[in-house]
Amino acid sequence: MIELPVYDIIRRSAEQWPEVAAIHDEFGTLTFRELFEGADSLRIELTKSGIKPGMGVGLMAHNGRHFITGLFAIVGCGAVAMPMLHQMKKSEIDAMVSESGLHAIVFETRFHNIFNALESVSVNSGAAFNVHFTQSGFQNPFAAHVKNPAFMRFTSGTTGKSKGVIISHQSVIERIEGANQALNLGPGDTVIWVLPMAFHFIVSVVLYIKFGATIAVAKDFLAQNIIDITNRYNGTLLYASPMQIRLLANDTGTGQLTGLKRVISTSAGISADICCDFKRRFNISVCQAYGIIEIGLPIINVMKSDEEPESVGYALPGYEVAIFDNQYQILPDGMVGHLGIKGPGMFDAYLKPATMRKDVLVKGYFLTADFAIKSPDGSIRIQGREKSMINISGNKVFPEEVEGVLETIPEVKLAKIYGVPHPLMGQIIEAEILPNEGATIDVEAILTYCRKRLSTYKVPQK
Repeated sequence: MIELPVYDIIRRSAEQWPEVAAIHDEFGTLTFRELFEGADSLRIELTKSGIKPGMGVGLMAHNGRHFITGLFAIVGCGAVAMPMLHQMKKSEIDAMVSESGLHAIVFETRFHNIFNALESVSVNSGAAFNVHFTQSGFQNPFAAHVKNPAFMRFTSGTTGKSKGVIISHQSVIERIEGANQALNLGPGDTVIWVLPMAFHFIVSVVLYIKFGATIAVAKDFLAQNIIDITNRYNGTLLYASPMQIRLLANDTGTGQLTGLKRVISTSAGISADICCDFKRRFNISVCQAYGIIEIGLPIINVMKSDEEPESVGYALPGYEVAIFDNQYQILPDGMVGHLGIKGPGMFDAYLKPATMRKDVLVKGYFLTADFAIKSPDGSIRIQGREKSMINISGNKVFPEEVEGVLETIPEVKLAKIYGVPHPLMGQIIEAEILPNEGATIDVEAILTYCRKRLSTYKVPQK
């Protein structure tokens, strides 16, 4: 029998806290018992539809109960789950399927228009999902080089090129137990959710379910809505991007975030000015956290968030941080170099080419491709990024992808994508285009072309 520790999380939570609210979303409230029943029902139906152990299965669902039940149901089938942002266009989905070799995609029926040209199987469950089986066929297990894989997500790796990161059941358990040593979440806590679940699901969604915390999903990230949902559901933690925190800091109303104990900023760096503005508006400090898909949440600033708001903090218990020079020698404190981290819950392998973790680490450390400086007391400050990745309000964009779309336009010979600073979004995308000889460029037509093929945040602004 296959051991599925991640699926056991939702089962055990239902046994421990059957009548405690697990999630508040657009459809109402579900208890942990009801959430598990939904996931288990979907698991049974997915199995009947043809989802098998060892398959790679994408998940497309909005933030909320359907994402959570879908995630656990796929893993409960013994498959590897790969969350996909619900804003993706069909061309992006096709590229992801081709790159990863997914066997199937489980999607909410509300996304049927995206898959209407593709054959899909209805799933008779309350979550109203369909399953699309790809052309890959199931001859070989997904990520066969990893023992008991649970999740896969694309990331930028260390080269700027997107890579598939495989995380096993064991690694998931290790990293969420490590992260909760700092977060200290449990029954009685309510997390106010404003981030894309497709990008934040292991040391957030899975962690919250394991430790009995309630998730309250905001319908959007407008300041007044976040204030309202925090007070309605007695929110104790807000986990947000710098843009969302800035919008709250700039709110001119009088409403307070009553009962909120902690605000954590993630996805991108946040300025000291925004942290100070937020503290003045709500009298709550903002803590930075350093999360990375290959490791989880190994660094957080809960000790000196007021004194050093721009620091991402200190390594959690069990984790070690070192700064390396270009020859991979560890530098003394106070010098800028490559940030390396080691500890529990590291990723198990990259998907393609199949590369095991041990073949990536340097002296046992994972090099994050960020430049950082460590103070004598262990505080970490990020100084810059080595990657080509562009960060749009916490959403990651790879220039090569946008350039590839632009260069399919007949009038375009070459395209170059840049990330340029923006006071609210962090960065926005700027494109330079070299037309083919004699071609006329219609900027609006190009933007329309991009909007049909790219998620909104990937479309050039200039």
